[in-house]
Amino acid sequence: MTRPASGALEVLRKTFGYPAFRGPQQDIISHVSGGGDALVLMPTGGGKSLCYQVPSLIREGTGVVVSPLIALMQDQVAALELLGVGAAFLNSSQDAQTARAVENALLAGKLDLLYVAPERLTTPRCLELLSKCPIALFAIDEAHCVSQWGHDFRPEYLQLSILHEQFPNVPRIALTATADPQTRTEIVSRLALEEARIFVSSFDRPNIHYAIVDKQDPRAQLLRFIREEHAGDAGIVYCLSRRKVDETAAWLAGQGINALPYHAGMDADSRRDHQARFQREEGVVMVATIAFGMGIDKPDVRFVAHLDLPKSIEGYYQETGRAGRDGLPADAWMTYGLADLVLQRRLIDQSEASEEFKRVSGSKLDALLGLCETAGCRRVRLLGYFGEQGGPCGNCDTCLEPPETYDATDEARKALSAIYRTGQRFGAVHVIDVLRGKGGDRVSRWGHDKLGVFGIGAEIDEVAWRGVFRQLVALGFVHVDHESHGALKLTAASRAVLKGEQSVEMRRVVARKRAAPATRVTAAAALSGEEVNLFDRLKAWRAAEARSQSVPAYVVLHDSTLAEIARRRPGDLDALATIGGIGAKKLEKYGAALLGLVSGHVVESP
Repeated sequence: MTRPASGALEVLRKTFGYPAFRGPQQDIISHVSGGGDALVLMPTGGGKSLCYQVPSLIREGTGVVVSPLIALMQDQVAALELLGVGAAFLNSSQDAQTARAVENALLAGKLDLLYVAPERLTTPRCLELLSKCPIALFAIDEAHCVSQWGHDFRPEYLQLSILHEQFPNVPRIALTATADPQTRTEIVSRLALEEARIFVSSFDRPNIHYAIVDKQDPRAQLLRFIREEHAGDAGIVYCLSRRKVDETAAWLAGQGINALPYHAGMDADSRRDHQARFQREEGVVMVATIAFGMGIDKPDVRFVAHLDLPKSIEGYYQETGRAGRDGLPADAWMTYGLADLVLQRRLIDQSEASEEFKRVSGSKLDALLGLCETAGCRRVRLLGYFGEQGGPCGNCDTCLEPPETYDATDEARKALSAIYRTGQRFGAVHVIDVLRGKGGDRVSRWGHDKLGVFGIGAEIDEVAWRGVFRQLVALGFVHVDHESHGALKLTAASRAVLKGEQSVEMRRVVARKRAAPATRVTAAAALSGEEVNLFDRLKAWRAAEARSQSVPAYVVLHDSTLAEIARRRPGDLDALATIGGIGAKKLEKYGAALLGLVSGHVVESP
């Protein structure tokens, strides 16, 4: 039994405080509320949560949300409780008494939404519990975790097909922000969603500026990027190893950046503390492995930086998507060099995975290299990977400062010849020294200063040569032999270049500096002087309110809501109720305090 169709908009306005749905939300909610299954692909910040939260409030029973992350469950439940929604979670962080209390609330029909970890959901005890209750729907969040080819594969997700088997009449909605066509097919198959309607939103995040820079001194490059463009902003810095996370966080902290480390090797208490600080404090930079981030709801992350190459475009898109969830300008910045490529190839080749998995991983890495090396629009390349077409975006480094391409056939032949003449036994550093005519013990010991290729590239600097070698690998003319300690070796494709039968075009690698950033855009950017003062008072009040409730500040009210209050200066509760993000429960809870701040005197929240 469902409520009238008009109930969806009523729930959106009264409970969540938003005047209208965005994009395909209304179609998705109508379909699921009517009992249909759905697969929803929607970018981070696109409003996926509402697509299952609203139907859960419309349909009879409790909406059960499968979520892989404890921190995400806790934040979402806290936010829903502030809205007056009956919500709870079941996961390993709870003691037996707390878990029993949640189970009793479920059996008593007091919960609109229940968040459950996948490993708990599929236990006989939990399935028996759910069988005793009316279930509104099952929402499978981060559905890409079911894909064995994906970047976030979680084996426990493979068991979720049991939901269809044991609850065939309960609608299911699977949601993800990241899935190429192959992953979508796997989600449908493994979750038995063959009859589901598929909703695919645009993967474009137009507020994110994408930039990939040639790796030279990555720490110094990162520090300059943060200081010049994101001083005092919240951000995430991704590193490949735990050791690099610790070292980078300590180094940034020593440079005056409010930086914290996060990785799976830390003790659980430290991880929880660092994540809580990131969520609840302003201006924290989290340096992390990919163990951190999936499901992070913090809306004001202004940048995501990568000091190491991710494994795939899916991983890159998922991680960079954590920036700018509030729709304001944000940056996705990455340093990239030949050593990154060598390392990722080695990790693939030396893994114990099947040959098929290695092949797929290699093709995903090749697609990412195409994104890194493109002379065209980054966004066009990124969206094209997910099957979405578009024109140049005007908001990536290659659009704002187009790279020069040139006929690099001569440089390519010199590089390939040097690799061959030195015996295909050395890495790029040694071969570049030979090409540039740099002597030294290592070069002379091998007699490479006597070769015909010694010094034939002296007119080209080291940075440019590194770019040539990196692009030769990316173009498939050279491969890295990990069994020979990273030696460069020629591929069969290189013969045509060496014989003069094929030309080679490359990006010219030069020191490039992003143009001076425009004035930083914030939620308060369009406010006048007095309005900014009120906005600051509202933020101070919100911070105190958040501390008293032990929730992140944005769970109380978003910056955009506070800015709208400061701009419109509502004089009564009716006017305040028309501002986005203020539903009935928040109006009741915070209305007097907000109106007091607007009128110039503080009134305590009821």
